Amino acid sequence: MTADRHLDRLRPAAARLARFTGRTLRGEWHAIVVDPVRQLARRGLSGLLLAFVAAFGVIFFHDIAQHPTGAMWVTRLGGVKADLPLWLSLLRTPVSLYVPALDLPVWAGITQLFLAFALAELTLGRSRTLAIAYATTLAGTLVARLMIAIGPGWSGLGLPAACGQVLDTGPSAAVVGLFTYLSVIRRAPVVFTLTGGSMVWESIAVPNLAGREHLIAVGSAVVLGLLHGRRAQLRALGRSLLPTRTPGPSPTAPTAPTAPTAPTAPTAPTAPQASPVLPVTASASATVPAPASPHPTSGRTPMTSLER
Repeated sequence: MTADRHLDRLRPAAARLARFTGRTLRGEWHAIVVDPVRQLARRGLSGLLLAFVAAFGVIFFHDIAQHPTGAMWVTRLGGVKADLPLWLSLLRTPVSLYVPALDLPVWAGITQLFLAFALAELTLGRSRTLAIAYATTLAGTLVARLMIAIGPGWSGLGLPAACGQVLDTGPSAAVVGLFTYLSVIRRAPVVFTLTGGSMVWESIAVPNLAGREHLIAVGSAVVLGLLHGRRAQLRALGRSLLPTRTPGPSPTAPTAPTAPTAPTAPTAPTAPQASPVLPVTASASATVPAPASPHPTSGRTPMTSLER
């Protein structure tokens, strides 16, 4: 009776777990497999350009390295070591993606390389695929140099100086970074467990330089995946962290001298305005004085004193 009650309690939990697992696997199948296949059907083989270039690049450098002269040139072009100058390591890092690692089988890794670049190119595009692959590889190379510079100790974080002479090449960090980035942005826990979990197990089982770099590639890909689609939020955060400057009194700029004005032409004199003539009203009593009449004797000649 007690066993039956325990079974009755466990059945709903098992059913919920089964439904959750089914939904997760179905969603991951569509996100990782179905959607890229649809993109491939729409774009054709041009959507696999980076995958073909990466695979043929590894095969090409592997064949050249089989001869002594070819191996010397491969090392000069893509051989990265921690004891090299930093500028030389940065210059050789892009080519080192196509130089196969010494301790890994080439033909077994080409399948993973092709699949990683193909899924990433169909899902992310070419530019972002190259950016993620290079960023994760560069992060592993730089942090490995830092670990070697620290030296052994520091709770197992540092590495001995002998690791600086190990040839650090191969696309494995880029492959792990691409798979991890895809699993984070596509919410694919199975792929993340297969890639990140295998790298953790490798670093524990074989504690070498490659294992450390793979862990660093996984960590950097997780950070980049969590920041995916948060460009606006990052810009707002950066603006909020910048110190705000209070605007002070802006100095007045010196005014430019005004151009001299042209002399104005003299205006013609205006005619004087006639004053308004008031109307004269003639009154009945007003008379116009007549001219004075001449004296009656005016027509005579004056008499002289003898005549008198």
